[in-house]
Amino acid sequence: MTITPAPHPYGPHPSQVADLFVPEGEGPFPVVVLIHGGFWRTPFDRELMEPLAEDLAERGFAAWNVDYRRVGDGGGGEAWRVTLDDVAASLDQLGALSGEFPLDTDRTALVGHSAGGHLALWLSSEFQVAAAVSQAGVANLYDAAAERLGVGSPREGLGVLDVPATMEFLGGGPEQVPDRYAAASPSALLPLETPLLLIHGDEDDRVPISQSRNFADAARESGDEVEVAEFPGMGHFEVLDPKHASWGRTIDFLERVLAPE
Repeated sequence: MTITPAPHPYGPHPSQVADLFVPEGEGPFPVVVLIHGGFWRTPFDRELMEPLAEDLAERGFAAWNVDYRRVGDGGGGEAWRVTLDDVAASLDQLGALSGEFPLDTDRTALVGHSAGGHLALWLSSEFQVAAAVSQAGVANLYDAAAERLGVGSPREGLGVLDVPATMEFLGGGPEQVPDRYAAASPSALLPLETPLLLIHGDEDDRVPISQSRNFADAARESGDEVEVAEFPGMGHFEVLDPKHASWGRTIDFLERVLAPE
């Protein structure tokens, strides 16, 4: 497994970077885009997804591990759109790199954790990809605001005290900035028209499992193909462990949807 080279910038800001993990061999290799979480806030970055990127490369997938501007890093509030623009720009850069590295970008899947799950689902409404995986993802921003997910705390250094993450990210609630929720919430963009896998634990105390359950119901009703994998006793972060059964379920899905025709 090689990482050649890292990081690859896709814009001038220090957070507009991604690492490309390329397997050994001639390829071309299917590509898995990894998008980290952290409630769209600093200080969380792509390092969270590195173990998954390394595991993917060892299995014969190229991995594109993406960073992006977040709340406290040039995004959030009135600048909410830069986060969405960044992850979209990272996919454009991946296409450019396919002329330099043995990448089969026609076989590209998105995998995102938590807020990264939101971004993976959102991206699948903007780009034609083979599939998207939401790992404990925030799929419905309206519900996330109403349930006050991701309220900041001094202990964790997260965001603004008493401000839910979604409201900090979009600069208000659905009543104040309805157009932003309509543009950013995957639940408002259905059907996504790509195969979906939603992974969630029933003991997740950061993003409740209802986010995946309710989104799956709505997505199926819209005509989308959706698989849900629920893991009893699993919290929010186990999905980032390549040895956990939830990652094995993700690999099974990726091998199926990214198999050569």
